[in-house]
Amino acid sequence: MKKPLLIQKLEEYENEFQKISKSIKPHNNIFYDKEKSKEFFKRYLKLERISFLHQKYKKELNFLQEVNFIIENDKDIGMKELAFVERSNILKKISNVEKDIENVLFSSSIEENITEDNRNAIMELRSGTGGDEACLFVEDILRMYTMYFKKSGWKYKIIHAQKGGIKGYKEIILDIIGKEGIGVYGDLKFESGVHRVQRIPKTESQGRVHTSAITVAVLPQVKEIEVKINLSDVKKDTFRSSGSGGQHVNKTESAVRLTHIPSKITVECQEERSQHKNFEKAMNVLRSRIYHKRMEKQLKERSIERKSLVSTGDRSVKIRTYNYPHSRVTDHRIHKSIHDLTNFMNGDIQEMIDLLKNFDNDQNKF
Repeated sequence: MKKPLLIQKLEEYENEFQKISKSIKPHNNIFYDKEKSKEFFKRYLKLERISFLHQKYKKELNFLQEVNFIIENDKDIGMKELAFVERSNILKKISNVEKDIENVLFSSSIEENITEDNRNAIMELRSGTGGDEACLFVEDILRMYTMYFKKSGWKYKIIHAQKGGIKGYKEIILDIIGKEGIGVYGDLKFESGVHRVQRIPKTESQGRVHTSAITVAVLPQVKEIEVKINLSDVKKDTFRSSGSGGQHVNKTESAVRLTHIPSKITVECQEERSQHKNFEKAMNVLRSRIYHKRMEKQLKERSIERKSLVSTGDRSVKIRTYNYPHSRVTDHRIHKSIHDLTNFMNGDIQEMIDLLKNFDNDQNKF
């Protein structure tokens, strides 16, 4: 519910965020001081997260005010009944936002992850066991996520795509951009891991249920100032694209493959007609993978001391099963099943994400 002291504190942080936002200029000397730049950027990202939650909080409070007005003044019984149902949903959302705000403001364990949670994200989907059926499931999961992005008001671009043998994808990489660049990774990071599907493949003539799997990896996008890559450490190869773009991409070597020699990380990008644009996108993915590799070690060390393994994002762990015969999706980390697979596959995944966030926040408090 509305808390005057909390709102006052949020407004103070909002004012600080606006001042810092206006002060960020390329010629500012702070960007030439590595230590100052790091602290400044960390503070900026924290305030950015608080500002996002503040706006979200105000929006829900306004909705509550409108619903209360209908309950108190509308003479239509049907409208009042709908308003009471909506009021219950709004109060639940307000409670969740207040919990997120308190975690950001007061919990040191959550504060460690602020710089990651409010970033844009890069998502990588890859087929695993199951052959063509796994490639088809990559396409289904891609559709699920893109519908969720649309519901969330996020935009996405395909960075790299490798088609499957018959249909679907062996691999696809997405660049996901949220509203004002806030909150994407904080929601999607729990999707990293092995996603298993149990269903009758279209190619199965005897009606037997098969089990296939794909892997999902979600990486936080990072700024160039945070991860410096020496170009002498990067091997660049170009080749003809096999992706979308018509005849042009097949006649020119516009596709780019980058190999970071020290870490042996390889990235491909072929979705743009311009080799220069593909190079820029590939560098962004490479930068995120290098950053994430550094963070993984810290997360795993931290998870040893904590009860929850949700936030480690281990890609080898089976996190979720999609059971088509029983229309059920189960997240194995929190032992939660949702018996509405159709809507879940149509992008209604926020309930599961919220449960994972709350579980992780509760378990990671000292």
